[in-house]
Amino acid sequence: MDILHYTEAHEAFRKRLRAFCEKEITPHVEEWEASHIVPKSAWKAMGAGGFLCTNAPAEYGGHGLDFLYSVIVAEELARTNHTGLAAPLHSDIVVPYIVSYGSEEIKKKYIPGCTSGDIITAVAMTEPDAGSDVAAMTTIAVEEGDEVVLNGSKTFITNGINADLVVVAAKDPAAENPHQAVSLYIVEDGTPGFTRGRHLEKMGFHSQDTAELFFTNCRIPRKNLLGEKNMGFVMLMEKLQQERLICAVMAQFAVEIMMEAVVGYCKGTKDTTGKPYSKHQAVNFQLVEMMTEAHIGRVFMEKLVADHMEGKNVVRETCMAKYWHTDLTQTISNQVLDLIGEEATAERSLILRGWRDLRVLPIFAGTNEIMKLVVGKMSGL
Repeated sequence: MDILHYTEAHEAFRKRLRAFCEKEITPHVEEWEASHIVPKSAWKAMGAGGFLCTNAPAEYGGHGLDFLYSVIVAEELARTNHTGLAAPLHSDIVVPYIVSYGSEEIKKKYIPGCTSGDIITAVAMTEPDAGSDVAAMTTIAVEEGDEVVLNGSKTFITNGINADLVVVAAKDPAAENPHQAVSLYIVEDGTPGFTRGRHLEKMGFHSQDTAELFFTNCRIPRKNLLGEKNMGFVMLMEKLQQERLICAVMAQFAVEIMMEAVVGYCKGTKDTTGKPYSKHQAVNFQLVEMMTEAHIGRVFMEKLVADHMEGKNVVRETCMAKYWHTDLTQTISNQVLDLIGEEATAERSLILRGWRDLRVLPIFAGTNEIMKLVVGKMSGL
């Protein structure tokens, strides 16, 4: 019995999105990889096609669809073999903060643009000396009348160059408890005191615009606060489940794309005697083991998606999935590289791009070591 049940509407959406990707994304990936950024026009095309913010409430300009549409978007984007058009981050990680914690004014002002692709979002948590430990951040927010003044820096911010809207985490310097000091604020592009630093060069994720952000006496309206003051840490924890789940979903699809490539290669490539590689027992067994792990991952991921859609609390399990699925990408991508050999190490090889892009997955969105700490704590260890 299938765990996830896709309707005809889901499949029609998938078919339409796949055609869009084949026409509007895949032909441009090499150009985007070389320029290290995806043009804003591509985001607007995604929005015009109805592929952004599928879960955002319709009354605020979103599409009001279920989470399976997000899963479909993640899967079809994985097939394009690039990471620059980070729609899952925008639609399923950043915009939900606005949906859940924004005032009516904020929701009506920003969600329509986020859905259309006219507004690209980013979330600014990581700092030069503070990554997974949110309480250790040093960016501060000080209230002055009807304004809040931000000072500090952020780094490794996805969509950092393209972002029209950034959700920024900052601390109240007067708060005694660091876990009760963090607040989340919306900062628009063009706000005085908000500047971008380096467009970071990275090992992988070449088409993704990752950047440093700086806030120097950056003044924003107090009404740009999301939720309650000093409740940012709680809000981050509340959104952890979907964020970790999205990471696991993306990792699972990356594994499956890698598997399609290596199975096709081993079945279609012959040795000097004319025997396909896949018919050699050593290769055959390795492929079967990899296929089994990919299948286990699919079942685990789909069960968590189903539980999440039913509103169940699976924070512990999604943390398990985030570390397990992203660790699996490392194992599978290394084995794929070994099986294909020298051909896979050429710069023109899509396998090499995938191998480089996947390496960061255990590190970002909370390191896998942090995931294990969370699981251990929640398990009473």
